[in-house]
Amino acid sequence: MGEKKTILTGIRPTGNLHLGHYFGAVGNWVKSQDAYNEFIEIADVQALTDNFNNPDKVRKNVRELTLDLLACGIDPKKANIFIQSMIPEIAELTVYYSNLVTVARLERNPTIKTEIAQKKELFGNSGESVTYGFLGYPVSQAADITALGGTLVPVGDDQLPLLEQAREIVRKFNSIYGETLQEPEHLLSSIPRLKGLDGNEKMGKSLGNAIFLIDSDEVVTKKVMDAKTDTTKIHKDDPANPDVCMVYYYHKLVSGENLETICTECKEGKRGCMQCKRELAKNLIDFLKPIKERRKYYEENPQEVDTILKEGTKKARFKASETMAKVRKAIKIDYFEE
Repeated sequence: MGEKKTILTGIRPTGNLHLGHYFGAVGNWVKSQDAYNEFIEIADVQALTDNFNNPDKVRKNVRELTLDLLACGIDPKKANIFIQSMIPEIAELTVYYSNLVTVARLERNPTIKTEIAQKKELFGNSGESVTYGFLGYPVSQAADITALGGTLVPVGDDQLPLLEQAREIVRKFNSIYGETLQEPEHLLSSIPRLKGLDGNEKMGKSLGNAIFLIDSDEVVTKKVMDAKTDTTKIHKDDPANPDVCMVYYYHKLVSGENLETICTECKEGKRGCMQCKRELAKNLIDFLKPIKERRKYYEENPQEVDTILKEGTKKARFKASETMAKVRKAIKIDYFEE
């Protein structure tokens, strides 16, 4: 057997994980940790591009995010969780890469264009809402991936432009300085972005339509009872269309064995919405139970969490230092390297 390929993935510490994170990303990371050499970056530096005036929030959420990842089943014996800011080699590589990318190219990146438009909508049309750090996010991400030798990067469709920009940077670096770095490949998520309970295409804390992994049983139940259903169903025994019902949408995630029955009863008017919601709430609570139990264990063992972060960061920095030795040699700034 050949050497395992390296996966580099990351998540910004801006809040607790919700079901969208789990089904869209973290659940897949749990499945892939056996087959790959996996590095999971807690991207605190990138979180500061939007939260530079609230560092306490970022610092607190580094811990919260680590607890959530471990609760989901990330095994520190198989995967390495590390903190981005503790790897100075990433910042150094970001500086070198910044010479290879024009401002015009960054502004053309579809992901960045969309986020800049959202910022201008919130803060007005002046360019003051877009910082140098925010505009350079794709450069920083390219450094994250290549510093750790990431050969595969799990992404959704919306992140493909960022990965393609990383590939462009690697190609340009290699064309100028010689074959030094490997172009990363995408590992496309098979699950699209999870919709919110209200039917919104995006699930998010600010939208109030998300179920978080730390939500209590009571909170989960309340949120499910408020979920959007087929608005054409007026009476309990009216037939309905499960394809436009967010309750059925979530049943498809956690109610596998009974899914066909739920669908048929809904279409035939044999299932009331309240009954369906109560069943979904129970199934979601059962699904979240082992996640909460693992989280409780790590909450009660904070020193173990510290050790996991320190060891993961140590391994990541060793890997990044190997990469940077090659990079410095390629660009002829290895003045005193032995």
